[in-house]
Amino acid sequence: MAGESWTEIRVLVPSERIDDAGAIANMTVPYGIYIEDYSDLEQQALEIAHIDLIDEDLLKKDRSRAVIHIYISPEENPAEAVSFLKERLEAEGVAYSLELAACANEDWQNNWKKYFRPAKVGEKLLIRPVWIDDYDAEGRRVLNLEPGLAFGSGTHETTRLVMETLEPLVTEETEVLDVGCGSGILSVAALLLGAKRAVGVDIDKLAVKAARENGERNGFAEPLYTVFEGNLTDRVSGRYSLITANIVADAIIMLTPAIPAFLEPGGRYIVSGIIDTREDDVARCLAENGFTVFERREKNGWICLCCGITR
Repeated sequence: MAGESWTEIRVLVPSERIDDAGAIANMTVPYGIYIEDYSDLEQQALEIAHIDLIDEDLLKKDRSRAVIHIYISPEENPAEAVSFLKERLEAEGVAYSLELAACANEDWQNNWKKYFRPAKVGEKLLIRPVWIDDYDAEGRRVLNLEPGLAFGSGTHETTRLVMETLEPLVTEETEVLDVGCGSGILSVAALLLGAKRAVGVDIDKLAVKAARENGERNGFAEPLYTVFEGNLTDRVSGRYSLITANIVADAIIMLTPAIPAFLEPGGRYIVSGIIDTREDDVARCLAENGFTVFERREKNGWICLCCGITR
């Protein structure tokens, strides 16, 4: 893991929340993390090393906080990983502080671009980073993307699961609402697949800016593609045949009671960003609000559910 192209993210959390934070961190990268947790040092020393004499420097370690070290490879987007960690930790109510090591801000925000290559998603799309000119679309529709600091480059399982789920559902009559749209990748993908219209909404103004710019890069602007900054119920009106929410379990649970007012009869609601340990909570909320799950996809501990109203 040596070399300037790797980024180390250090996440400091209360020791009593290390299991929750560690589970989120493990979802960020596929190759493991390193955790420093000295809250139970003496007991661990006895059980693991079978010793009761502990180095004085270790005894001076902070017992109240644990540190998670996450190493982001050149093939990943560190900015997206940071955004992902912040969103998930806040949604789970874990207090944290986050530090970046080894690279200056401008480096970790841009170095990953050298390794983000065009990627096939589903049967019809190719995600093309805007800085790559040498590529073969192989007949696929090209989604020109600059994610910036917004979540949604198409590299994370949660985003790809939604794109794969929505692809066969989109027709020329489909009107899409993307809640928590991030970079706009899902709504732009739906338009490329032939959707009639798409609306994105996000509380993050940087995400709204990125989504609008990505729409324009792909030839979609108002009224075909509209992006609002703010909350769902404050800014959005009308009904949609396809609603996507690639966010977090708690946000999905909070938003779902409002979704039926925006969903056309027979429409589909696709939710993703669900850690497998929260699937039952989300499924319970969906059922309580009249939804039936018609399709379930899973990859590396992440769940995507496609559902509709049945009452």
